[in-house]
Amino acid sequence: MRLTAEQLETFDREGYLFLPNVFSPEEIGLLREEARNIYATDREEVWRESSGVARTAFAAHTYNEAFRRLGAHPRLVEPVTQLLDGPVYMHQFKINAKAAFDGEVWQWHQDFGTWHRDDEMPEPRAMNIALFLDEVTPVNGPLMFIPRSHKEGTQAAGHDLETTSYPLWTLDRATVTRLAEQGGIVAPTGAAGSLLMFHANLVHASPSNISPWDRTIVYLSLCHVENHIRKFTRKDWIAHRDFTPIQPLADSCLSEMAGKHAAAE
Repeated sequence: MRLTAEQLETFDREGYLFLPNVFSPEEIGLLREEARNIYATDREEVWRESSGVARTAFAAHTYNEAFRRLGAHPRLVEPVTQLLDGPVYMHQFKINAKAAFDGEVWQWHQDFGTWHRDDEMPEPRAMNIALFLDEVTPVNGPLMFIPRSHKEGTQAAGHDLETTSYPLWTLDRATVTRLAEQGGIVAPTGAAGSLLMFHANLVHASPSNISPWDRTIVYLSLCHVENHIRKFTRKDWIAHRDFTPIQPLADSCLSEMAGKHAAAE
């Protein structure tokens, strides 16, 4: 899957790109079921909200076959390789739950800010590509972006260890206000199976989900192999240390598994 010249221009200008309906309902159904199975486990990779519901499942591609295939899926890997102009490795893999009623806030931040400070990633030659496993609506905790904020570089940030269960380098209100007055705020929404790609320095956040609808999104944080991290203080299932370039699987890798799964039921 290759991005068009117009899509590349949009990404460069705005810092993000929304691609609707990239994965089929059958593929998404398989991944959604596997995500629920993972959330029900007692693995250390599954972080939980204060209510006890799952917040994030890290590194599912290392212990679940469906997510292993997703982590090397050409619809995800190839456009990022195109944008980063070279081979990529998996820096981080997360399934963020944002559960109905109990999904807590993610404060305003830049991902590269955390990757640089905590992992010594040299440059923002990395990015996220996110797959919606549920429909994302204006009311169930959508991602919010400040368009064009990636052009402002890496901002000063404070280490928030208290707001949520996950430590994060967050931006202060004055910085967010200044950037939002320049670029506005958008919240891309769409059907399950849609993709969001966004720059490592794009300022983003998401509100609490107090709706009765889940909002599950899988995030692949892919980094150019030459830009691999230099510090290894976080657990290796949070910041991976295998810098081997990802070799994309066949486009049918997930649909074939979904078909076999359906036939067995």
